[in-house]
Amino acid sequence: MANLTLDSLGHLPVSCRRCVFWELAPHALAQAEEYGQTDLEKEAWVSSVLLEWGSCGKTITVDGIPAGHALYAPPSAVPRSAAFPTSPVSPDAVLLTSLRVVEGFEGAGIGRALVQAVVKDLTRRGVRAIEAFGDAAATAEEPSRSCVIPAEFLLGVGFKTVRPHQRWPRLRLELRSAITWKEDVEAALERLLSSVTIPVSASPAHATGLRTPGGRTA
Repeated sequence: MANLTLDSLGHLPVSCRRCVFWELAPHALAQAEEYGQTDLEKEAWVSSVLLEWGSCGKTITVDGIPAGHALYAPPSAVPRSAAFPTSPVSPDAVLLTSLRVVEGFEGAGIGRALVQAVVKDLTRRGVRAIEAFGDAAATAEEPSRSCVIPAEFLLGVGFKTVRPHQRWPRLRLELRSAITWKEDVEAALERLLSSVTIPVSASPAHATGLRTPGGRTA
């Protein structure tokens, strides 16, 4: 698992590397396709988001062979998101735009691993939630050839529907709970450790279970 960079764009399937469905507004997409510049537009978008926001994708390889990728960014960097009937994306969320497992690697848990990698990255960066538009007509076994992630897959990895739609529901995965849980655990441990005292009068026999890493009795 690695962060997507300009150098690793080549790990994406050719169709995904040339696809700017999410990265351009519909009118700009039509123009880019007319002039055959979609691969350049994709590179420019990745470069811009990396510079202005930071990591915006994950790639995964198996024995050196590209096996899948995921892309994500703030909604403001994803013009296509405004065209969905279930938009807008919540202001506190990052949008997971695409997640694709390369043919031949399906069913090995790679999609779930990519989601977990995205969650770990965004939780560390203090993001509150991930949202995604799902394709309700596609299944995990038979994904559509559109650039929208199957809603069934998103529900299977923990997303919840926040705005239903017959075809394009918007789903959300809360990260705040994970951050709060970590903070609560750390606070609880600190309180516990500060409340533990060892009586000065305790004899060695009573303290045999308290030893330092070096083997000396504490």
